[in-house]
Amino acid sequence: MADAGWFGHPRGLSTLFFTEMWERFSYYGMRGFLILYMTKALGFTDPHAGAVYGNYVGSVWLAAIFGGVIADRWLGHYRSVLLGGSVIALGHFTLAFRALPFFYAGLSLIVLGTGLLKPNVSTLVGSLYEQGDERRDAGFSIFYMGINLGAFLGPIVAGKLAEGVDWHLGFACAGVGMTLGLVQYVLGRGRLAPAIARLAARPGPAAVGVPGSTAGFTAEDWKRMTAVVVFFAFASLFWGAYEQAGSTLNLFADRYVRLELLGIKLYASWFVSIQAAFVILLSPCFAWLWVTLGPRQPSSPAKFALALLFVGLAFVLLMPAGAIAQGGVRISPLWLVAVYFIEELGELCLSPVGLSVVTKLAPRQVVGLMMGVFFLSNAVGNKLAGWSAGFISTTPLPTLFGVTAGVTLGAAAVMVVLIKPVQRLMGGVR
Repeated sequence: MADAGWFGHPRGLSTLFFTEMWERFSYYGMRGFLILYMTKALGFTDPHAGAVYGNYVGSVWLAAIFGGVIADRWLGHYRSVLLGGSVIALGHFTLAFRALPFFYAGLSLIVLGTGLLKPNVSTLVGSLYEQGDERRDAGFSIFYMGINLGAFLGPIVAGKLAEGVDWHLGFACAGVGMTLGLVQYVLGRGRLAPAIARLAARPGPAAVGVPGSTAGFTAEDWKRMTAVVVFFAFASLFWGAYEQAGSTLNLFADRYVRLELLGIKLYASWFVSIQAAFVILLSPCFAWLWVTLGPRQPSSPAKFALALLFVGLAFVLLMPAGAIAQGGVRISPLWLVAVYFIEELGELCLSPVGLSVVTKLAPRQVVGLMMGVFFLSNAVGNKLAGWSAGFISTTPLPTLFGVTAGVTLGAAAVMVVLIKPVQRLMGGVR
């Protein structure tokens, strides 16, 4: 295959892998200590910090839906990623200034930039493959490793600088990471030519007609878009639990976990990296598993049900950990390691699978928009995760964690019931 690169995948996959890796380095590096910065350096109360955190991370994902529309209709996907990355870098460098107005201005710039970059880099990945290419799910799993390599390194490097040296040095470090990603993206543009050409060849937005018109969509298209909405609803509940790593569980690590292991001083922000470390270790296993199983692998709705089951079980494990911690004993960091391991089994059943299935289900003329709709589930989930953090100092921890466990396990049961109906909506797409 002339265009074959990593593991037999298109050469452009490596370019997008590193672009997303550096963007996630910047995003997760800063997010790893954001709520700690607000409660410690800015003196925000837990509910105030949780609300700002939830509004910020929720808005980051909400902006993705607008970024998808802008790329579909005006800028194109390549230029949207380039402009978005530039604005993100500017936002992180703005946060390096100490005055409070710079804090809010920097967060706002990151929201705008990530909205442009996030849905469109994933759309470019999907467009590296022809329709029906069996490599697509495995390609997204490799791409997902890039996301998590950045998410692993970011909190360790930026978190150490922020908590151990100076908060604003951590913000600046995140900006440097995004800048490196932009340089690599521009240099690798030639490898993306096949994806850009496929996107250019699809039906234009005019084929859809005016907003709200049904022109250009078949009945099958509407069914498949309905399936995307169902996936969105259940993914929202999953992310509401999973994303508490940066909010509730970040404060939990800072206040209730023994920040030392084998004589090594730990930082609370480092625990955010544990999730990413497990994804790096497990992604090749899952990619191999789905390829090996081929048509015998679980359907996408079944994978979503498994994801909700695993994240629910992780919060069941947190209930005794919370009870011990509130008894006045700082718990071992290994509790959180175990929790994040279970969560990652779920995330790998949902996130790369969700990205892949949306690029397969979405009508070609609105693929960016539908990717934005799917990312809206992250917005809802992150808002819920920030809201949850506001209760950490007023609600017994076993109760706080138990509510999350109950909601996600209940959602898993409902998803099991809906597997067959959703498969019918998908119209043969796995």
